[in-house]
Amino acid sequence: MTAPDSTPPPNVPRACPITPVLDIVFSRWTTPILWTLHHHGRQRFVELNRNVGAITPKVLTQRLRQLERDGLVVRTYHPEVPPRVEYEISPLGLSLAPLFAALTDWSTSHLPAVERARTAFDSAGP
Repeated sequence: MTAPDSTPPPNVPRACPITPVLDIVFSRWTTPILWTLHHHGRQRFVELNRNVGAITPKVLTQRLRQLERDGLVVRTYHPEVPPRVEYEISPLGLSLAPLFAALTDWSTSHLPAVERARTAFDSAGP
């Protein structure tokens, strides 16, 4: 089952022009899968499942299919005995690397301030 298409009807402007990117890249598990493929290279399903972490095989399969559909992941089937399937990040997926690097820089610089703001807000009470 695939996620519903979030494309608005023709001639209807979006409130935020980056919404489609956010829907694609920041849906649950997409970022960890892309990060893992970017940093560890081509992997078989079992390796990818192990490297991503707490994701179930069913959910990993669903996300990989969606990422392949979106052009961010390449699936290669090797017709051997037993059959072998490998996944790797596509050039389109690699083009997201600067975005992830910028977010990493932002988090390094600003997450302490976010934590301080949360602490101040929580301690102020209702």
